[in-house]
Amino acid sequence: MVRKQAVVRGMVQGVGFRYYTQTEARRLGLAGHVRNRGDGAVVVELEGDATTVWVMLSWLQHGPPSARVEAVEVTTIPPLGETGFRIGF
Repeated sequence: MVRKQAVVRGMVQGVGFRYYTQTEARRLGLAGHVRNRGDGAVVVELEGDATTVWVMLSWLQHGPPSARVEAVEVTTIPPLGETGFRIGF
């Protein structure tokens, strides 16, 4: 079990990024959350097996068709044993 935090920058707010991220994370069976940041970035925390988290991090590199991802910064954080994936505020 691993947990990663990804800060996604670019045109990622106001384009359905959180909704699509939640849909993809739930499809993959990951836990965590996604939220907008005041500086225009989106923060995603993902928890699950390492391979599946890597698949989701790869998806974040482009996001949904409506987004334009310019950069994704990933850090490792301690797992929380969380279940479910939600959109946070």
